[in-house]
Formats: sequence, structure tokens, C-alpha cells
Amino acid sequence: MLAIRVETLGELAIVECKGRIVRSESVFKLSEAVLAQASSRIIVLDLSEVEAIGGGGLGMLVLLERWARDRRIQFQLSNPSRAVVQGLVNNRSILNFEIATFQEMMGILAHSDGRYSPAA
Repeated sequence: MLAIRVETLGELAIVECKGRIVRSESVFKLSEAVLAQASSRIIVLDLSEVEAIGGGGLGMLVLLERWARDRRIQFQLSNPSRAVVQGLVNNRSILNFEIATFQEMMGILAHSDGRYSPAA
């Protein structure tokens, strides 16, 4: 089962995933959550709490990355779990993705927060 939570801050959308992306239901749920962020300039997919990912989930990640690139949306993975990294390596897909470090995520959040915070 996959739980998804989306947080938006201006043009930044953070899609947090928790659980397993192994059945078509969870793959489509992930796809719907990301595609719903089409108006965002940056989409960060937090995969730190993904316990397992199957071939369909890995394929969907590749499709979502291409979809974002075609729309000039920056698409990043944040904190991918060991299972996700291993799946991407095994399928030779890891080079397709920009993986944000903790420091990069803090910079993105600080920039987004500062850009949209009310003037003092």
C-alpha cells in the first residue's frame, strides 16, 4: 500500500511517498499525484520511506521524469530509500534522475519560502 502526501509552496511541489510501489494501483496513484502538479516549476519526489519498488514503479519514475522534462519542470528525487536506489541501479536508470541532497533540499525550500513569504 502506498500513502502519498503533497505539499506545495509557490511553484514547488513536494510529493512524499510512504509504503510500497509494487502493484499497478500504487503506480497509478503515484502517477496521478505527480501529474496533478503540472503547474509547478519544481517537483520533488521524496522516496525516503518507500520500502519496495517494482518494475512498474521504476518504469513510472522514468516516464514521470520524461513528462516533467518535456514541460520544463525540474523533477528531483529526494532521499531515495535503499530499495529505490538499488532498483534504479539494477535497471540502469539512475543516471536519468537528479537526486537532491539534504543540503540542496534545504536550499530549494529556503529559496521557495523566501520568494513567497510576505514582505516585512
